[in-house]
Amino acid sequence: MPKIWRLFSSTERRIFGAALIAFLISLIFLSTNFYYEKTIERPASGGHYTEGSVGQPIFINPLLALTNEIDRDLVEIIYSNLIELTESQQLGSNNRFWTITLKPNLQWADGQPLTADDVVFTIAVIQNSADHPSSAVWQGVTAEKINDNEVRLSLKTPYVFFSDHLQELKIAPKHIFGSIPPANLRLSRYNLEPVGSGAYQFAGLKIEKDGFITDYQLARNPAYHGPPPYLDKVNFKFYRRPEELIDVFNKKEIDGLGGLDQKLTNQLKVGRQIISIALPRYYAIFFNPLTNKALKDKRVRTALDLATNKEQLAKQIFNNQTVLVNGPLPPNIEGYDRAVYQTAGFDLKAAVTLLDASGWTSGKDGVRIKLDIIVPQVAFLVETVNLIKEDWQKVGVELNPLIVNSSEINEAIKTRGYQLLIFGNSLKKSPDVFSFWHSLEKSHPGRNLALYENKNVDRLLEAIRQDFNNHSRQQKLTELQRKIYEDRPAIFLFSPNYLYVLSRNLRGFSSYFITAPAERFNKIDQWHLKTNRVLN
Repeated sequence: MPKIWRLFSSTERRIFGAALIAFLISLIFLSTNFYYEKTIERPASGGHYTEGSVGQPIFINPLLALTNEIDRDLVEIIYSNLIELTESQQLGSNNRFWTITLKPNLQWADGQPLTADDVVFTIAVIQNSADHPSSAVWQGVTAEKINDNEVRLSLKTPYVFFSDHLQELKIAPKHIFGSIPPANLRLSRYNLEPVGSGAYQFAGLKIEKDGFITDYQLARNPAYHGPPPYLDKVNFKFYRRPEELIDVFNKKEIDGLGGLDQKLTNQLKVGRQIISIALPRYYAIFFNPLTNKALKDKRVRTALDLATNKEQLAKQIFNNQTVLVNGPLPPNIEGYDRAVYQTAGFDLKAAVTLLDASGWTSGKDGVRIKLDIIVPQVAFLVETVNLIKEDWQKVGVELNPLIVNSSEINEAIKTRGYQLLIFGNSLKKSPDVFSFWHSLEKSHPGRNLALYENKNVDRLLEAIRQDFNNHSRQQKLTELQRKIYEDRPAIFLFSPNYLYVLSRNLRGFSSYFITAPAERFNKIDQWHLKTNRVLN
């Protein structure tokens, strides 16, 4: 080769060298292309994920009423729901009896067996709890142990949406809490050092001298009933002020944060993915017809709805990261019928016509009606009411916002002591809105905040719960929406998306429709930071 090379002219050497380089580049390209064609990328184990939150964990215990968002987040990760633990479920021929068969050889994180006893125990504690949010759902349900792996659930009446409640039921360990009197549950150290059956288990925490928890660490649970999760550890860091979250994210001290205000997204300076998640919830202005004569008039209620510019609210407050709502079912819920709401829209002229027809004429000050509205001390709700106030002034309605804290809101709801109330209703995946609109729910602790009463609606709500035929149930749901929309017991406003910020290199997130923010973690065992390529 050296002799041949010496025989080449300088021009031939350059041509040969260029050809050799081109050949090597082509070889590399073809080899790389062959590699990617014949292999696929698969998740690999390893890595840590850290999320930042404002606040503190208090009771990481599914047996307690969890009012703290951080507690709900950690319960979602540490504890498994009944469906996750179930190998099979069978509904009896009369639609009243469910036989639940657990997966074999289930264990708690401490190695103790997880059996039917734990399921029966969990249901009994919730049934006997005065403040657990699921207590009403489980009233009248009899839970009976058949053997260590089987439970029979007996309902008084058929309930088509019962499987949703099975999915929400987080099972607690009887061997941990069974010997603790219910009154002492809140004192147990297991509220901060829980023993669960989820993908991750408690691994440690850090507390400052003043008692503030700064770090909460989770590690893989070796007793987990599913395939091992990919991430080695999941950590939570807690902060005292919201503005700290964006700062530590930009410094890459955390990998994610939830519930970001849309207006703050432009403050994120590092690579990230912002995931917009739909939730089955909505905010509405509820009318109390017992506190103001004008609110008894359907024409007045309809006029106020027409005088509310929802599109402006969506654009100005949420930068359109929200879904407009016109009735008791948000558009992302099964059974929603868009055709019912074809006449919905912003129309000041029509609102004035209705108010004139109802006899509510303007006084010398240009005001027809004066109304007080209770507003939770939440920034976007205060902004919402202030914008609505401007629109209602144009039709002669004076709106007086009364901004109150959470305890005052609870008292107003308990006593129904308001003319108007802006508040949110959180639904499940099912279109069961019985608790929000049935006349039996008008008084506390019912959630019929509009004190709405319509016998035809009551019958529809009852029938929907027991109709196992998809077609006829949809017909009932359409009729339900039509009747409530015609009666206008509330002004349905919007359903804001939940904004979740994650580092760009985290993969495997797939929960784009969830019923509560905590459910963003329901597939955390699939999250991963590393990958390997394997033969296809």
